[in-house]
Amino acid sequence: MAKNLKPETKETDSRLRGNDKTMKDLFGKAILDYQQGNYTEDLITETTISEADELPLPYLFRSYDEMPLIEQKALQLASGHVLDVGCGAGSHALFLQKERNMQVTAIDVSEGAIEACKLRGIKDAQMADVMDMSGASYDTLLFLMNGAGMAGTLGRMSEFLQHIKTLLKPGGQILLDSSDIIYMYDEDEDGGRWVTNNKNYYGELEFFVSYKGEEEEPFDWLYIDYNTLQRAAIANGLDCELIVEGEHYDYLARLTVASHSPSA
Repeated sequence: MAKNLKPETKETDSRLRGNDKTMKDLFGKAILDYQQGNYTEDLITETTISEADELPLPYLFRSYDEMPLIEQKALQLASGHVLDVGCGAGSHALFLQKERNMQVTAIDVSEGAIEACKLRGIKDAQMADVMDMSGASYDTLLFLMNGAGMAGTLGRMSEFLQHIKTLLKPGGQILLDSSDIIYMYDEDEDGGRWVTNNKNYYGELEFFVSYKGEEEEPFDWLYIDYNTLQRAAIANGLDCELIVEGEHYDYLARLTVASHSPSA
C-alpha cells in the first residue's frame, strides 16, 4: 500500500502489549530522550498496510491546544479519579492534573515513558499493564491515541472489555478512541474494497517500530470501526455511545456498564 495512516490514527504511543515478546522499549527510549534534551531523530513506524513514516517526538508532548478534537473532548468529559491507560509521554494526564486539578493515575508498560512522566511532574505514574490490574477502581478509564488497539485483535476484544469493566466504579465510564481504516484499502469500480492483509478482520494490523538503528519486535494492533465496537460492547454488558467523530475516520466512544448487566 502506498498510503500512510494519519498522525491522529497511527499512534501506538508506548503501549506495546508485545504479544508475550521481549520489548526493547524503543518508544520509551525516544520519549525519555526528548524529555532529557537528547532529541536527534524521530521514531519510525510502519504497518502491514502502510509505508514507513516518521512519528515526530514533539507530537507526543503536545499541549491541549495542539491536540485533535477527539482528545480534547475526552479530556473535557473525564471525571473523578482517572486512570490514563498507555499514558506515553503523559500529555493527557498532565493536562487533567494541572489544568483541571483532577486525581490521575497514569500507567504504561514502558519504563522510559513512566520515567519521563515523573520528570514532567505527574504525581502518580506507574509502570503497569492494565490487563494485570485488579483491586482498584476508577471513575474514568482513558484509552486515547487509538486506545482500542491494545486489544491487539478482534478475537481478544471480549477479554479486553470484560477485564477493564472490572476496574470501573459504579457509574464509571470508559472513554476510548479508534478508527475505521477501511479507507486504507484500494477501492474497485463498484465501490468495494480490496482487503489484502490476510487477517480475519481488516482492522487487525502488525506494527513495526524502529528508533536510532534498533527495531522493536512487531506487535499486533487493532483499529476497530464503531459499529463493530458497539456490537462487542453490547455482547459484554456495556452500553456504547458515539461521542464525536474526527477528521480522519476516527471517533471517540463512551462505554458504561449496562443497567441489565450482572455487574451493574
